[in-house]
Amino acid sequence: MSAFAIYRLPRENHFTLIEQTHGEPLSLYSLTQLNGQQGFVVAPFAISKDLPVLLIRPDRVTTIASVDAIPSVLPIGSIDSIANNATRADYHIDFANYHAHLLSGDFQKIVLARSACHPSPATQRSPIELFCDACQRYPRMFICLVSTPQSGTWLTATPEILLSGTDNQWQTIALAGTMKLEGEDLKGEGEHVMWSTKNIQEQRYVATYITECLEQFTTNFTERGPYTVRAGNLVHLRSDFTFTLPDAQHLGDVLLTLHPTPAVCGLPKRQTFEFIQANEHFPRLYYSGFMGPLCLPTTPDLPLTTHLYVSLRCMRLLTDGYQLYAGGGLLPGSVEEQEWQETEAKMETMRNLLYI
Repeated sequence: MSAFAIYRLPRENHFTLIEQTHGEPLSLYSLTQLNGQQGFVVAPFAISKDLPVLLIRPDRVTTIASVDAIPSVLPIGSIDSIANNATRADYHIDFANYHAHLLSGDFQKIVLARSACHPSPATQRSPIELFCDACQRYPRMFICLVSTPQSGTWLTATPEILLSGTDNQWQTIALAGTMKLEGEDLKGEGEHVMWSTKNIQEQRYVATYITECLEQFTTNFTERGPYTVRAGNLVHLRSDFTFTLPDAQHLGDVLLTLHPTPAVCGLPKRQTFEFIQANEHFPRLYYSGFMGPLCLPTTPDLPLTTHLYVSLRCMRLLTDGYQLYAGGGLLPGSVEEQEWQETEAKMETMRNLLYI
């Protein structure tokens, strides 16, 4: 097998296995090259010669009715070893650098990300076991295990839709602001959370950005929210956008405009994107990119459907361990220790899978 992706959509009980058995996934170097394409997309945060957009072109699409029917072993592609581990001191340097540009007014918002490496535990679980556990723990999230020769192997459990829909009916969301649920609040959906001004402002930036993006393609869209949604032990502020498009042949143009959103990059988009590329202590690779089926049938009796999700709460599977990724949006009023603790809370989504 050249490449595969197995995924489960939020709140669904069945799974979809995408397999490419001949040749390698198609490498693309612009999101506009996704126009008119079909397949499973794995896109990086920043496209380059070494980090292309990958399109798995399925030779077989299988709907799996239950977790017991998932193959216990799937061929895993190339896997790297643990790279240099970013430290708390690295984060301190990055935060000071990013925050200074916020205080000077260069940026309205910028997202600071980091990674953390974890060696393999004494009792190591297979990739499929990790995937199945994530599906059980996180019913509200898009869960995906994907492996290609170019990208290596990644597992993600993400709540953030980038673009979803079929025919001319489409959806995206503005998801930002983060709080950790504790104590009695873990029994609910976060309905008692009181949001800070910083979180509200951060989410509003994302929602305004998406509105401006959609206005380039349609005048027929509606926004609902913001409202609180739960993702694992965290809650976020979310606004839903529904809209129409004339056809599904130019989704690459829409994706080029949307990605990366301020939820993973910042504002102004071009300046913060270039700053992150030049200054962040580690390469994001396929973290904070996006993945999912593009114009594929989710089941044989359904029309062609797209479900693309931002690659958050994810980890890269390595020969000798795991590399976890997380980030948080910074505003002028951000406090370093609070932002660090937010990334720790986000990494728990993947970290909880590693140790039985």
